[in-house]
Amino acid sequence: MTAPDTLPHALPAAVSVSRGSSPLILSMPHPGTGLPTEVAAALTPRGLALEDTDWHMRRLYDFAAGFAPTIVEAGLSRYVIDLNRDPSGASLYPGQATTELVPTTTFDGAPIWTGPLAEEEIARRRAAYFEPYHAALAAEIERIRAEHGWCLLWDCHSIKSVIPRLFEGTLPTLNLGTNSGASCAGPVAAAAERAMAATGLSCVANGRFKGGWITRHYGRPEQHVHAIQMEIALSAYLAAEAPPWRFDAARASTLQAALSRIIEAALDAAALHERSRP
Repeated sequence: MTAPDTLPHALPAAVSVSRGSSPLILSMPHPGTGLPTEVAAALTPRGLALEDTDWHMRRLYDFAAGFAPTIVEAGLSRYVIDLNRDPSGASLYPGQATTELVPTTTFDGAPIWTGPLAEEEIARRRAAYFEPYHAALAAEIERIRAEHGWCLLWDCHSIKSVIPRLFEGTLPTLNLGTNSGASCAGPVAAAAERAMAATGLSCVANGRFKGGWITRHYGRPEQHVHAIQMEIALSAYLAAEAPPWRFDAARASTLQAALSRIIEAALDAAALHERSRP
């Protein structure tokens, strides 16, 4: 298996921020394909293929420009370090198959590295790549909360719809996670779930994917920060769930319209909820 032709020739920044004027933040921790030279040298051929990338996130969420969001986006591959895992190394899904802070296998269990990684190397990556992303995200949350009084953090993800190691059968198109209701106010979660159900797409709330570390760490509704993770089946917007991972604009249009309605419902519910608070 060869590396995808989307690999950049110049190493992108670990994090980029595009500031918007609304209370909405789109967090994109996994669309990056950048690989520092020393990291690429340690990857297996299967690892170099970067198959677990959240492909074309920025293009998929182009529709959200109308919401004037702030976008916090990772430029490096999740194989460098996973920005949506607990930095302590604790599993987000105890007892279930998952990948680590620095993944050792692909989602379906193939080895990523040619040899074991030292703890010192993991700590180096955490300082060099994990912490800058989260410093930027935390800063934008605080900025928006200061400007608007509240923030809606929408964590953008996608994944292959069939991965037997992680889940049985075929994943629904839309998988909304609120850490079982803890990461956002009840009315916000309810509005998003109603809008999602009304799209007619296959969907579930707090199923296999309840929200990763970003949703769980930053979602503090009592502090006016409402966090929702949306995990999307790649089959909903790609021509095929396989290289070269081509974006299918016609297929994506239905999904984009659905996502727009869900985000709008969540924003409206959050604004109403915040206005009603003392």
